[in-house]
Amino acid sequence: MRHHFIALLALFLGFAGPAMTQTAMADYTPPPPEKSTYLSDQVMGGVSEGSAQLEGRGADAYLHLQGDVSTQNRGGFIQTRVDLTDPIPADATGIVLRVRGNGEDYFVHLRTRGTVLPWHFYQAAFATSDDWTEVRIPFDAFAASGRFMRKALRPEAITSLGFVAYGREHRADLSARWVGIY
Repeated sequence: MRHHFIALLALFLGFAGPAMTQTAMADYTPPPPEKSTYLSDQVMGGVSEGSAQLEGRGADAYLHLQGDVSTQNRGGFIQTRVDLTDPIPADATGIVLRVRGNGEDYFVHLRTRGTVLPWHFYQAAFATSDDWTEVRIPFDAFAASGRFMRKALRPEAITSLGFVAYGREHRADLSARWVGIY
């Protein structure tokens, strides 16, 4: 209660520094992009083709996912995914990405300790443009891919994060880096 009063007072007085906003970056370091792996629908008989390359160096490193997504043979995705080395705090409210692309919409897929089957994940979409953009996606914007999954995503249960070109025939060209949580 006191925290809410202080936040409202700060907003009223015109101060809303990073410590007072819910969208401030939290103290969490995502796994480095070089720990990511590439996979496609070919693991289940699909015919999508692509690759994920590490580009840039050090703190400027990012993943470049590109290829052709095909829905033939019940396929339809290419993905680069990283397993978490440290759990996300339970009080986190979302993820922060830096992305650019070819104007297509892409997805983030989160897997948790409860997503046992390969086709189970939590999904949220984001748009891209030619320019690097910071994207913030709240955890409550992620939808479960299956009926028997928990409806609400629990941040502390997340085990991996994937950047995915998914669900329709298109040419994928996405550059992305997971920069943090809020």
